[in-house]
Amino acid sequence: MKRAIPVLALSVAGLVPVWLYSPGSGHGGEISEVAAPETQQQQQQQSAPQTTASAPKASGSTAPRATGAAPSAQQPQPQQAQPRTVSGPAVQTSEGTVQVQVTFQSAKITDVKALRAPNSNPTRMALPLLRESALKAQSADIDTVSGATATSEGYRQSLQAAIDGAR
Repeated sequence: MKRAIPVLALSVAGLVPVWLYSPGSGHGGEISEVAAPETQQQQQQQSAPQTTASAPKASGSTAPRATGAAPSAQQPQPQQAQPRTVSGPAVQTSEGTVQVQVTFQSAKITDVKALRAPNSNPTRMALPLLRESALKAQSADIDTVSGATATSEGYRQSLQAAIDGAR
């Protein structure tokens, strides 16, 4: 009995810091889905095959020429819109910071990545669902994921701001 009281008191004293612990803002407890830094993205764009049409040079050939119409190599080709990426603002939630990056092809959302998100099980499970919903809806009008309400709201706010910024 004499030992039980000190053991109990020391056990409680040792657990108090564990109970009071909360990661600060400088804590690395965030998730980042960004797979390729900008330098890798630029290298991928530079290594993409580029097709250029050039008119063949006539060296002594007497091929007939069409009149009234420009050769097909000189006609303007419809250019495919380049993908553009817009980052939403970092939104503070009760669980941590949430920030998304949206990739657009013309006016269509082609990808959504979480730049920052709380590192928790509910958030890790919610991020793929939120991404899928945003791609399907093509807007920030997405449902909240049960168990990750704060993360869902922050995701929605950052996504809407990125969409507004792209217009």
